[in-house]
Amino acid sequence: MIRVDVDRIISMMSLEEKARFIVGVGLPGWFGNPPSRVPGAAGETYPIERLGIPSIILADGPAGLRINPIREGDEERYYATAFPVAIMLASTWDRSILEAVGRAIGEEVREYGVDIILAPAMNIHRNPLCGRNFEYYSEDPLLTGEMTAAFVRGIQSQGVGACLKHFAANNQETNRMTIDTIVSERALREIYLKGFEIAIKKSKPWVVMSAYNRLNGVYCSQNEWLLTEVLRREWGFDGFVVSDWYAGDDPVEQVKAGNDLIMPGKAYQISSRRVDEVEEIIRAVRDGRLSMDILDRSVRNILRIIVNSPSFKGYRYSNMPNLDEHAEIAYKAGAEGVILLKNNGVLPLNPDTRIAVFGTGQIETIKGGTGSGDTHPRYVVSIIDGMRERGLVIDEELAEAYRRYVGSMRAMDEYRIRVGLLGEPKAPSLPQDFLSEDDIERFAKRNDVAVFVVGRISGEGYDLKPEKGYFYLSDDERSLLDRISKIFHRYGGKVIVVLNIGSPIEVVSWRDLVDGILLVWQAGQEIGRITADTLIGRINPSGKLPITFPRDYGDVPSWSFPGEPKDNPQRVVYEEGIYVGYRYYDTFGVEPAYEFGFGLSYTSFSYSNLEVERIDGSIRVAFYIENTGKYPGREVAQVYVKAPKGRIDKPFQELKSFYKTRLLNPGEIERIELLIDIKSLASFDGERWLIEKGYYEVRVGSSSRDIRLIGGFNIEEEQCYNP
Repeated sequence: MIRVDVDRIISMMSLEEKARFIVGVGLPGWFGNPPSRVPGAAGETYPIERLGIPSIILADGPAGLRINPIREGDEERYYATAFPVAIMLASTWDRSILEAVGRAIGEEVREYGVDIILAPAMNIHRNPLCGRNFEYYSEDPLLTGEMTAAFVRGIQSQGVGACLKHFAANNQETNRMTIDTIVSERALREIYLKGFEIAIKKSKPWVVMSAYNRLNGVYCSQNEWLLTEVLRREWGFDGFVVSDWYAGDDPVEQVKAGNDLIMPGKAYQISSRRVDEVEEIIRAVRDGRLSMDILDRSVRNILRIIVNSPSFKGYRYSNMPNLDEHAEIAYKAGAEGVILLKNNGVLPLNPDTRIAVFGTGQIETIKGGTGSGDTHPRYVVSIIDGMRERGLVIDEELAEAYRRYVGSMRAMDEYRIRVGLLGEPKAPSLPQDFLSEDDIERFAKRNDVAVFVVGRISGEGYDLKPEKGYFYLSDDERSLLDRISKIFHRYGGKVIVVLNIGSPIEVVSWRDLVDGILLVWQAGQEIGRITADTLIGRINPSGKLPITFPRDYGDVPSWSFPGEPKDNPQRVVYEEGIYVGYRYYDTFGVEPAYEFGFGLSYTSFSYSNLEVERIDGSIRVAFYIENTGKYPGREVAQVYVKAPKGRIDKPFQELKSFYKTRLLNPGEIERIELLIDIKSLASFDGERWLIEKGYYEVRVGSSSRDIRLIGGFNIEEEQCYNP
């Protein structure tokens, strides 16, 4: 960090300069605003040239830096790597992988002239229909916080800034800019804020983005309790807070609450409020509604970050990040995040297995979601091309039939690919069941295995529906799967479903029809290679679910999603409180399709020799894991704690630690030792954090419902502390 006398700079700024400094210059290239010096960036700050303060560039990018790859009058290309989406990164349960991905993204941010990337997104998976679940990590705040912290450390190691978003309780896209989220303080602190707290304390991000929604009646960007009391005073955050783009309804209240930078600026151009934020702030200072001290506070918070940015330091960016090296990191991250959900001995396939690939997703493979989480990579390897490249024996007649079908359907106006508001492709789903029964029978006679690719895409600005084609298979998908299963099994073949999705879907009604289910999520530009290598065993799946797959949408605890009234929600009440995800399913005995933490492997692991010991303010948990199968592999060990019954209702168990082994060869053993902070056992009683006395059961296992070792420890005296 370089030394600059920030207070001296502030003393030299005029009121107008201060007001402009805390408001963006307008959405680059839109509404008459000049384009950014980095085309495709989301926003810029206001420069004050006479004081040597440049503008800094902010760009989107949870799955990779999002800038324009093609620029008018420029033959060069500015591609950025498309990494696996966040839900897949969380499926690795591997902090080192997240840090490596962060470093790679950070290098691209720096070398393309960007100062701050608006990532990671880390809202909790409250409901499987949230349109941006792909962009978020998990239903669990510990896993969310740890993955986020590693990612941020990686980004910021490259001298650029990360921005945690969206703070807080922004768990749906429906009416996201106006919805009032009603949630108890306990649920906020234990579930929806906890991941942010972990990440802020463990990685010190430069920026936090306040969310669009209201929180208990107050816009997040105007919520002083959230932005000042909790974020700064309790957690010690020392960066700056930026609003989500066009958030809130009062720039003066935003500044007073602790929202330092209002973005993108010039909101009056698209808002019915017709407010010029700069003029409003100047007027508020002059008439006493906003003190100069509070304005200076925001200026100081922003300036302290800017003086350490590449733009301020005059960094000469190359526009030439190491995309080849980053492609390897993207592949490795995806390889660690693939999850094997079902395997009746069909996987891994022998290299000479004859494969018939069904589903248009083999060609129109989904690398990631749409909206600000989209990316513009050099290439995306489709599933069918990945299988070809890896030498799998695919039925080329069937593949060609799909190529012709997709081409002819996309030529029709009804299915034509259009461009969305943020420049992303919008592709209506194609009907899947176009093959005749005779066609399928011909392919079944000459192939050993059918692979059916099921795809789902979602993105910013809309949520999914509890309907066929979204959470459930569409009628045409189900019809095709029924016929593939019947015919291939008749001829002694096997059936594998590959799920190319960004959020859970219903599987129980059809999983008995198939022999294997492989969840490849939306794995970025390397998805085809990752899928192919997993099918033939070059990758041994080691991913674990960061979110519960419910048996049916009716089992989901967040029944109030997305609020009332249903046709135009204005308010959503989090009736389930702290019972989100596995906390609900485990506590109330609701059977999931696949539990939190679940994931199979081509090998097997045993757990042994549990030791549990109190050491000062921590619990030491140690045990051994042995690879007892036939293939090298990695295992994710999960440590849950079951609290004693006391005055405060608690979930059946909660994740308190986790560890991913190194690659273990058959017969190889690794000793694992973890420390759990005793304070992490506390529950919020409405006023303070409380650790009740009694016996705490330590549960170590391969998933939340596959517990292999049980031990415990006593807390003799009740402990409490203030937030």
